Amino acid sequence: MTTSPASGAEDAERRLGLAFALSAFLMWGFLPAYYKWTAAIPADLVVAHRILWSVLFLAIFLGLRGRLGEVGAILRDPATLSKLTLSAAVISINWLVFIWAVERGRILEVSFGYFSNPLVSVAIGLVVLKETLSRWQAIAIGLATVAVGIQALALGGFPWVSMALAFSFASYGYLRKTVAVGASPGLMVEAIVLAPLALAYLVYAGISGGGAAMADVLPIDRPGLFMLLIGTGVVTAVPLAMFAAGARRLSLTAVGLMQYIAPSIQFLLALYVYGEEVEPVRLATFGLIWVSLAIFTTDTLYRHERRRK
Repeated sequence: MTTSPASGAEDAERRLGLAFALSAFLMWGFLPAYYKWTAAIPADLVVAHRILWSVLFLAIFLGLRGRLGEVGAILRDPATLSKLTLSAAVISINWLVFIWAVERGRILEVSFGYFSNPLVSVAIGLVVLKETLSRWQAIAIGLATVAVGIQALALGGFPWVSMALAFSFASYGYLRKTVAVGASPGLMVEAIVLAPLALAYLVYAGISGGGAAMADVLPIDRPGLFMLLIGTGVVTAVPLAMFAAGARRLSLTAVGLMQYIAPSIQFLLALYVYGEEVEPVRLATFGLIWVSLAIFTTDTLYRHERRRK
């Protein structure tokens, strides 16, 4: 039995899409390790650098691909620009909480937040878009809510890091879906919007904090660290570009299943590389999240198969 050229080309595209998407999720999974290397710089300054260097790297990346015109078109469209300004504010909160948590040895909370993200996205759809839940989706969200409640009661505080990451990233995903722009041009516009604030903040931090603060704002006396700060633009843009390339070639179901790779890697990093302590109660809440995700994923696959038939 021979394979048609069209079928062979589709298989090749799917394999390419799988390679792109897998690379993106692996990069996001190991991202805490990168920001451990920049931990000598306070998280707020790292975020400011991340914004500014993202503008530069994305300008080079899109310029080489002949897509800077898309950025100009977005900047000339007030309606689109206003939506991306809002999404920029949301993703900057996500970046700040993420880097702050990594620097303070709270990667387990980061992992919990990104495991919770798909369920939070469904909850946002329920509230904002008035979507209806299936019985199994409701059970999955209920279990996740119980897990958060157990953490709040048994561990002595609301898991705000996890929930801030989950809700900010889910909200960002929702906002970006309302704007018909490419992933990389959209991210560059978001970075451009934030860049004046980031630059002003770095200048203010350097002037108000004296010599020690200026050494953190512009650590040219520590070239390795300075290169890592410059690299924040690369680690922001490259996985996003790979994810966009993969998502175009794969089904939403395949991409949805792969999104658990990153928090799984973060969980393993926290335990086996950085030695974060996982109490029995916290492990139990992870167990509840994993069960809820198994229910949610199985239900999603089942309903997708029914629609396909």
